Amino acid sequence: MKKIMLIASLAALAAPAFAQKTTDKKTSGNPIFPGWYADPEAAMIKGQAWVFPTTSDKYGKQVFFDAYSSPDLVHWTRHPDILDTAAVKWAHRAMWAPAFVQKDGKYYFFFAANDIQNDNQEGGIGVAVADKPEGPYKDYLGKPLVDKFYNGAQPIDQTVFQDKDGKFYLIYGGWGHCNIAQLKPDFTGFIPFEDGTTFRSITPEGYVEGPFMIYRNGKYYFMWSEGGWTGPDYSVAYAIADSPLGPFKRIGKILQQDPKIATGAGHHSVLKGPGKDQWFIVYHRRPLTETDGNHRETCIDKMEFDENGLIKPVKITNEGVPLTKFSKK
Repeated sequence: MKKIMLIASLAALAAPAFAQKTTDKKTSGNPIFPGWYADPEAAMIKGQAWVFPTTSDKYGKQVFFDAYSSPDLVHWTRHPDILDTAAVKWAHRAMWAPAFVQKDGKYYFFFAANDIQNDNQEGGIGVAVADKPEGPYKDYLGKPLVDKFYNGAQPIDQTVFQDKDGKFYLIYGGWGHCNIAQLKPDFTGFIPFEDGTTFRSITPEGYVEGPFMIYRNGKYYFMWSEGGWTGPDYSVAYAIADSPLGPFKRIGKILQQDPKIATGAGHHSVLKGPGKDQWFIVYHRRPLTETDGNHRETCIDKMEFDENGLIKPVKITNEGVPLTKFSKK
């Protein structure tokens, strides 16, 4: 336990608390903050944009999370070590792909840990809770929320989607399989579907991992990552349905590498902007100079729709997005 805490402390020293002080920046630039970070989860909290990424490192050292906040997508403040394995007795390595929910004055942080390979190993998807978005977070259940393989899905890469009726769904899965399950209101477990099943497969063609969902104009946009996460062809594809349960038929890619900019663009989340139909995609990618699989950085670019409601292919940039102020409501 002391060793784990020491690792996190040394990492924090190596990457000191970071806040962009310059006031003349007009665009975010990419990456939006320094350091090796991946699998970013974006959220709006009281007029601040927040990003909760994976600390991208070897699995034995990937044992803590940092968070970043910004009032305008350009100037970012680092909040170090909001959760680490010292606070989760069953987690000891490979913590990644956070999901974030605020509810009833509490902040819930979903994460994967231990990279389990079968049902006999300890680990899976956990939940932590805090009174502030920057933590510190503590283990909520004292055990994983999902610790088994259902429908072939490795319990990793979770996202939490709140439907227009207020219901919360956990959507997750690696190894080419994706499940959806309705969460109990207190996030302690699940509510079975009408047919008696708890975990329903919504796996579309091409799915690998990294699911994410948004609701727009009466439609459910389901997005996921394809390809290998260490390779240049990692990318994001999507489908549209009339229900969060699908069925989802793959439409095409919306995010991928640009040999002139960066490779391995994938595992994303989406942030709604203050404009009427303004959206941003927050994702990780690998610099052209890097070959280490863990050398990933967090970036942001515009995500736009055409007149038919289809997502336009995202142009990845070095400039990022313009300074954007959000309402404090």
